[in-house]
Amino acid sequence: MCKVAELRVVCLPASTGLVVRSTCVTTITPPGTSQHFNHSNHPSSVWWNIGVQLKPYSKRVWCIVCVLQPKPENAITVAVSSRVLFNMDTEQQISQQKGMEAYLKYQMEHEVEPFVPGPAFPFVKALEAVNTQLRVLYPGSEELFDVVLMTNNHATVGIRLINSINHHKLSVERFCMTGGNSPIGYLKAYHTNLYLSANSTKVIEALEEGIAAATIFRPEKAVEVSETQLRVAFDGDAVLFSDESERIFKTQALQVKNVTRCDALFNNKFKNESFLLSFLNRFLESLGKLQKKFYAKDQRMECPIRTYLVTARSAASSGTRALKTLRSWGLETDEALFLAGAPKGPMLAKIKPHIFFDDQMFHIEGAAELGTVAAHVPYGIAKTLSPKQAKDTKQSTSFTK
Repeated sequence: MCKVAELRVVCLPASTGLVVRSTCVTTITPPGTSQHFNHSNHPSSVWWNIGVQLKPYSKRVWCIVCVLQPKPENAITVAVSSRVLFNMDTEQQISQQKGMEAYLKYQMEHEVEPFVPGPAFPFVKALEAVNTQLRVLYPGSEELFDVVLMTNNHATVGIRLINSINHHKLSVERFCMTGGNSPIGYLKAYHTNLYLSANSTKVIEALEEGIAAATIFRPEKAVEVSETQLRVAFDGDAVLFSDESERIFKTQALQVKNVTRCDALFNNKFKNESFLLSFLNRFLESLGKLQKKFYAKDQRMECPIRTYLVTARSAASSGTRALKTLRSWGLETDEALFLAGAPKGPMLAKIKPHIFFDDQMFHIEGAAELGTVAAHVPYGIAKTLSPKQAKDTKQSTSFTK
């Protein structure tokens, strides 16, 4: 059975046919008597009638609305660290310069001041927008996004985090605050499908546990993204696919001067029909399952989820193989861009994704320069951070990850 996530008191006019909330839209029968409110008629909510006010020309029913949280094993769970959901630069600086006690004191003194949004904030809002539409089409379904705040902050900081969640009207119900210890051990317990953090070390630990994970970097300029459609862009090698071709290219580049990626691919005479898949394909698969729920309601063109394959590969040398791989695994992307070595940043600036996953830092940096929230997947032979990004990620502390 679902767990209670939220209680709200609402007043329903007699003519009401819809209850519109920040997290769901539930169709109801216009109330006249208390028996209009029962759990069997409204599987996505529980209703308690607690009073009827009669007026000359109207009738209003006050009731408590209980929004139900999906079971973790049925949801698509996205775990985010506090530093990617919110901007905690000031607090991070205090923790580095003055230590933990000063950091905790500052947080308590400012706990009524909400944090400002961080780089993952629009992504989380987009997940919630998808949930809203899913609840309209499938009121009783638990196949929804479930966001978990995963942080090694002390529980004392939780008050400010909760205040910030409420201030920004986010539907984040699950928290994990580990008081300085690594939160990675809890990811599987929370049935995590994707983990996003500002700390590359923790991301690598998550990948070693078999959990899709990426290090998020803040874009260098603010760009408006869609509030009604979730847009997710993926690189190919070492993100959706394994890094087999990248390893071959790197190896041949050391052996043969001026070898190109295409040369490496053709010289090895790939005989496999498809690439091996990587960790992030599981998240793409989850997105695809939700897309199909909209397609089943004849809403393909209105689907609030859109996915993109953005790869530096050439369509001539690798396009068929890449697309056949996705098809063979029951996966697909709405759009596929084969850039044949051209920069990805300008294309991403056109797409305006909420998040872009890539395994190579020069693509991450190019995307961030043009305003894209980029997530580094430290997987495979190209997982090493550039000196600049390595310095940035080392600034993470045990209090603000």
